[in-house]
Amino acid sequence: MIDLSLDQNKALESLYSWQKAASGGSITLGGYAGTGKTTLISILRKKIHEEQKKKTVAFASFTGKASRVLAHKLQDNQSIYKKDVVGTIHSLIYSPLVNSKEEIIGWTPKESLPFDLVIIDEASMVDENIWKDLTSYGVPIIAVGDHGQLPPINGQFNLMKSPELTLLEIHRQAKGNPIIQISIYAREKGVIPFGAFGSQVKKIKRTDVETEEIIEHTLNSYKKDTLILCGYNTTRVRINTFIRSSLDRNPSIPVKGDRVICLRNNHKTRVFNGMLGEILAIENKDMAWYKAEIKMDGEKNVYKGLIAREQFGANSALNFTQKRGRFMRGDLFDFGYALTVHKAQGSQAKKVVLFEERFGKSDEEMWRRWLYTAVTRAEEELLIFG
Repeated sequence: MIDLSLDQNKALESLYSWQKAASGGSITLGGYAGTGKTTLISILRKKIHEEQKKKTVAFASFTGKASRVLAHKLQDNQSIYKKDVVGTIHSLIYSPLVNSKEEIIGWTPKESLPFDLVIIDEASMVDENIWKDLTSYGVPIIAVGDHGQLPPINGQFNLMKSPELTLLEIHRQAKGNPIIQISIYAREKGVIPFGAFGSQVKKIKRTDVETEEIIEHTLNSYKKDTLILCGYNTTRVRINTFIRSSLDRNPSIPVKGDRVICLRNNHKTRVFNGMLGEILAIENKDMAWYKAEIKMDGEKNVYKGLIAREQFGANSALNFTQKRGRFMRGDLFDFGYALTVHKAQGSQAKKVVLFEERFGKSDEEMWRRWLYTAVTRAEEELLIFG
């Protein structure tokens, strides 16, 4: 039997009572890393099944990888029932359009959702447009997310800015986790001390004599399950160039095997800002475009489409420049070995390498959110250069 904290018990009773009475609308639950949000969702689903056996629930996350992690956790806790589904928000509310060759050529909103309740995980990633589409079906929604993270990349909308229910107490199983310890420093103080926090978590001074050698070794040892994070786009470009140079690749020409990141939402091709992937095939289409096939991390379908040549190695996304109108024919991707923390919001990795970089215009609250979001991307190993 899982022992719940006081705030978990309070949130459980509030969520259960709300969903029992709700015929629509939404409620938000915020919880910091280590407070047991997924555990609470699992117990809530069991409680609903015990007392409302016919009730069906759809669980959804922003990315395929996040939905698979959620599915595994729910399965481990035996909290998924016969008519429940776990998937992406996109697959929940959109249906594919196919041509005569059975190829997906677009997506259309579903007419209705055949569920009694929707539970959204990682809700801090949900932007305003997706939230409007979700709420349009009139199905009750419980939105669960980390209210300490940065807001979504697009616009000022932030579903987790002031959650109605909150989990603040770190669960006892998580208290000994050095990444959780680091995240508390980031969230409460905005400062992470130098030194080692266990064998796999440490912060190193950039000014130390041996640091440059450590950085070079770290970047040369890049693996797919590593996230390299920074603040500035110029730093991101430099790191991407360094890693690709160590692989004997041209600084600005993408090739098969390159890690890439999507920089603009496209519901038709089902790629979203911040999604990572690996190039399976790429060829020149014309002077402005590549024709590419990309295996997106955690997604079943392979992306096939046109991607802009000029975006690779650029210091900023072309959709935020005066050239935007020239690049609506296809999608925007860039090299994805190193990412800014803002772009990494929906990602996690076994190992995270973080270059601390504070923006001059960043206020104290935004800095703490930036630092907290960065360190909580790490699952097992965290190396910070400060």
